[in-house]
Amino acid sequence: MTTSIDIATIIDKQKFGSFHLTVVSVSFLLMLVDGYDNISIAYIAPLLIQEWGVDKSALGLLFSAGLLGGLFGPPLFGYLGDRYGRKASVILGAFFFGLFTLAQVWANSLGSMMALRFIAGIGIGGVLPITIALNTEFAPRRIRGSMTMLSFVGVALGGALGGLVSSMFMGTYGWQVIFWTGGIAPLLVGTLAIFVFPESLKFLSLKPARRAELIEVLDKLAPGTRVPVGAQFVLSDESNASKFAFKDLLDGRLARITPLFWVANVISLMVFFFVNQWTPVLLASTGIPVERAAMSTGLFMLCGFVGVLAIMRPVDKFGLIPVPVLFAISIPAVGLIGVPGLPESVVMGLVGLAGFCLIALQFGIIATESQVYPTYIRSWGVGSCFAFGRVGSVIGPLVGGAMLAKDVPMQNIFYVASALLVVGLLATIKLTPLYQLRIQEMLHGDSQAGASEGQGIKLPGTVIPLTDSVRQGTLSKSTRRIRT
Repeated sequence: MTTSIDIATIIDKQKFGSFHLTVVSVSFLLMLVDGYDNISIAYIAPLLIQEWGVDKSALGLLFSAGLLGGLFGPPLFGYLGDRYGRKASVILGAFFFGLFTLAQVWANSLGSMMALRFIAGIGIGGVLPITIALNTEFAPRRIRGSMTMLSFVGVALGGALGGLVSSMFMGTYGWQVIFWTGGIAPLLVGTLAIFVFPESLKFLSLKPARRAELIEVLDKLAPGTRVPVGAQFVLSDESNASKFAFKDLLDGRLARITPLFWVANVISLMVFFFVNQWTPVLLASTGIPVERAAMSTGLFMLCGFVGVLAIMRPVDKFGLIPVPVLFAISIPAVGLIGVPGLPESVVMGLVGLAGFCLIALQFGIIATESQVYPTYIRSWGVGSCFAFGRVGSVIGPLVGGAMLAKDVPMQNIFYVASALLVVGLLATIKLTPLYQLRIQEMLHGDSQAGASEGQGIKLPGTVIPLTDSVRQGTLSKSTRRIRT
């Protein structure tokens, strides 16, 4: 009789320890430099207006260039992540966007900057979903949302760090300092990841040729685990197939869940990037010094960092419910930023509240969407959501620039952004009960459904959860057959 070891049960039984801390810490650093580079153009935009004589209406194209590149990154790196592994894809992405961010130091025109932003954006956008997939696959279910958001919160802190660097050093060293730091840092973090970042156990369990690597990573996660000779590794908490098919993203209940996640991502990122990148320009146009205007972006991201920490445990406990609540609060916060004549302190307070809500709800969306897809399509599933989100992130700055070109008052653009958030609110209200049902399916019915429908890869043998007897090299008497 063939022994089968249930990887999903092993992962879920682990306490948060040094192994998880390593995964989260390296992921946090990757997200830190990713967030820094993604937002960096917002900090230098007011200086480019002065130095290059760029009309502020043209900034929409510049803001959208990197975000447009990010539209292609998630499916490209998602494919690489599902085919060759999360680790290799993440490291490749870090080196990719690090090199092209560094190249922006020598940009000398709007056209050259836009081209480099576009290419770097492919890597910046591609690293995000793969890192999320890897953290989701190592996190015990009881803390999956918290662990995912804890690693991803580096994006918000990275954006805030850019504001600090710009306010302290840009006046002395010029806007190039943003890209020196933003280019070198990903190369250093990518090098660190080569040596300490583990490959996903769930991914390796689907790759028999990489069995030795799986056993090595398993020993680091659960030291002392003994694997019987010839044992099969399986996943009991999800149905998996041997080959990716795009239609699987819209299979069963996912036919409604996936499109609603796409809508939520489009709206949240459209408004996020609009508020984040246009607020410094708005403030500078009212006479506020460039350095203080740039700090609004840092405040936005810092408050978002606090927001993510605030909703980690509620997402673990209540699922998607905190997301529509944050959508509802963000609607008046964003709209009021555009009210003319408000004191600078009030505007900054509204920017902070908007950052708290918009970033936290985006992270809530990311943490929950990563849980509804099985391992073999997780990178593609999350990547598709990011790709649709990038559509929104590209459209937001472009619409703002087009409206300014037609002499629409800037405050009216914030009113439009506020109205768009109503669409996101309605989508997530509809999505919340569907998400809860999907999680229950994955907890109780996915593996059984896969077996009854004849889907997936048949692995003959017995599934053995990680119990004390398995740790000691003996077999549990309680076994069951599954398909994965």
